[in-house]
Amino acid sequence: MPPGITRTADVRRGMWLEYFTIGYNCLEAAIALIAGVVAGSVALVGFGLDSMVEVTSGAALLWRLRGDNDAARRATREARALKAVGFCFLALAAYVAFEAGEALLLLRAPEHSPVGIALAAVSLVVMPFLARAKRGVAARISSAAMRADSRQTDFCAYLSAILLAGLLLNALLGWWWADPLAGLAMVPIVAREGWNAVRGRGCSGCGCR
Repeated sequence: MPPGITRTADVRRGMWLEYFTIGYNCLEAAIALIAGVVAGSVALVGFGLDSMVEVTSGAALLWRLRGDNDAARRATREARALKAVGFCFLALAAYVAFEAGEALLLLRAPEHSPVGIALAAVSLVVMPFLARAKRGVAARISSAAMRADSRQTDFCAYLSAILLAGLLLNALLGWWWADPLAGLAMVPIVAREGWNAVRGRGCSGCGCR
């Protein structure tokens, strides 16, 4: 198959992956935010906000992929998309740090959240497969932005694991402080990824620049 046709197919596959990312994360954000507010869970609300960042990232990647035929436009769009997502992550880190710190200082215990536990478990299964598919496309079309987006999807899987641990410890052992601590555990990971993205290093070491 001619290289041009192969690239077009890979770009189309990348776009469908981003459509799935946007759809799944819109649903995930709605469930997490509602369940988090109902249960008073900082970690669950933070997870919902992270899903909104994933939606922003997916939209930015769609914007980038639509300009794939123009090499100059492609480079410009990658840089702008990466920086925009970086600022979203920094804002998320600040919010989660404030809310989790306040919950610990005020001894604010969350309610149990079976919905949150189920959501975190599902995302822990879905996100690694989605990230792997994105990495495959990124490698074939040599896209730094797509590779960075796959790292963010990996990051969503890490957050799912942290969230699940915090919610289970609260539900099974009554360790209310596990929830805000789980939220605080997200902060350095989120902030580091955001800072790297703002500096244009969201794909450092990936070999796709």
